[in-house]
Amino acid sequence: MGFDYRDLTPDLILDALAQTGLVIDSGLTALNSYENRVYQFHDEARRRYVVKFYRPGRWRREQILEEHAFTALLAAEEIPVATPLAFDGETLLEYQGFHFALWPSLGGRAFEMDNLDQLEGVGRWLGRLHEVSSVHPFQHRPQLDVATMLEEPRHLLASGEWLPRSLAKPFFGVLDELIAHVREAMSLEVELIPLHGDCHPGNILWRDGPLLVDFDDCRTGPAIQDLWMLLSGDRQERMMQLDALLAGYEEFMELDRRELRLIEPLRAMRMVHYMAWLARRWSDPAFPRHFPWFNTGAYWEQQLKAMQEQLLALREPPLSLTPAW
Repeated sequence: MGFDYRDLTPDLILDALAQTGLVIDSGLTALNSYENRVYQFHDEARRRYVVKFYRPGRWRREQILEEHAFTALLAAEEIPVATPLAFDGETLLEYQGFHFALWPSLGGRAFEMDNLDQLEGVGRWLGRLHEVSSVHPFQHRPQLDVATMLEEPRHLLASGEWLPRSLAKPFFGVLDELIAHVREAMSLEVELIPLHGDCHPGNILWRDGPLLVDFDDCRTGPAIQDLWMLLSGDRQERMMQLDALLAGYEEFMELDRRELRLIEPLRAMRMVHYMAWLARRWSDPAFPRHFPWFNTGAYWEQQLKAMQEQLLALREPPLSLTPAW
């Protein structure tokens, strides 16, 4: 809870990289990451690398290794994913208490959410990914569930003085109603499979096709979790996007249509989990610096309004597929 990265100095990072045998020929460029610490650099041959220092205490060693093994399995099946490099057969390295791993730095364009052809391409590879993962269940990675995504965050938010007192009663009243709706929805019995887990557009690069990166949040859950964050806009736009995604996806895997009912519950889980994530990390100096609005009354008023709107979304009919046009 109280960990921060003060001990992860530039000298420590360079010493850690030196033990891999790489000769660093550039400075360390920090990349956009708050949970872990991620840097890009060049070696003496001008090859670009990315190094990730995992936040201590977040994942156990076997969970990180299972993440690495998962991407290796997918890459072996020619699924376009970023996989960590091995040094003397080891992908997970350690230096002075920090676990870290390296990847080749892979460039690419931003994925275009409104491009239906790209959506179909992403859907195709996600279908292939799920086809492979569905027969290789995780042993150590967590499961996407109401307890970890809603109930634990609710307890954390209630145990601290994050909210203004005037907002606490209405906030937790709406949150409890949200949790009840989501708990009922998530009781739907569907197949749970290994997922990317955080498949938003920022984790997809386009290189003559999609490249999936950052499996740090891979976990077990319903297949729709890897699809719903790729939908945006109004209801009609999201239905068109869903059609495009599934046109590619179902070349390899049939989506259980009942899972469409889980889109808004999963969105609610992500919203609440994000609030608690900020609270959980607030003692890390990087968080007050980059999220100064978190402990303001205006922020919690916005979150209360967002949850009220999400309750309305939970009561609406789920997305369905449009007729072919």
